[in-house]
Amino acid sequence: MYIKTKISVGIRGSIKQHKNVRELLKAIDKQFVTSDKALESTLIMKFTSLKLIGIIGVHEHIMEMRDIVAQMKKLEVEMSKSFLVHFILNTLPPQYGPFKISYNIHKDKWYINELMTMCVQEEERLMMEQGESVMLVTQKIKKKKK
Repeated sequence: MYIKTKISVGIRGSIKQHKNVRELLKAIDKQFVTSDKALESTLIMKFTSLKLIGIIGVHEHIMEMRDIVAQMKKLEVEMSKSFLVHFILNTLPPQYGPFKISYNIHKDKWYINELMTMCVQEEERLMMEQGESVMLVTQKIKKKKK
């Protein structure tokens, strides 16, 4: 069969001889079936191991976590919005400690968009604060010689 000659040797060797093209294509499809359970497990492991390192990049960090949750949702792995917000807060570095406390003190619940907006503002505040402390450290104190 002409079609089989155009298939890579690795795949061709694992497929039995078929007289019907439709049966051949079904046999090829079976070779590439992925396990939803394996994908779910991979996504959950990736999601739970994500941590924001440093201060910069909080927007991208939250977007990556949101993307993983969307992929899990397609696989029917549901997660409540409240849990997601708390989980993301727990992945932030220690510099965000006062920010986390502030969230827990307020009565209002944030959803992912509010969280992202507030985290970006906090990131900017922390960067400005860090810049000021760097300026303090880098300035030399001149001593008078007697």
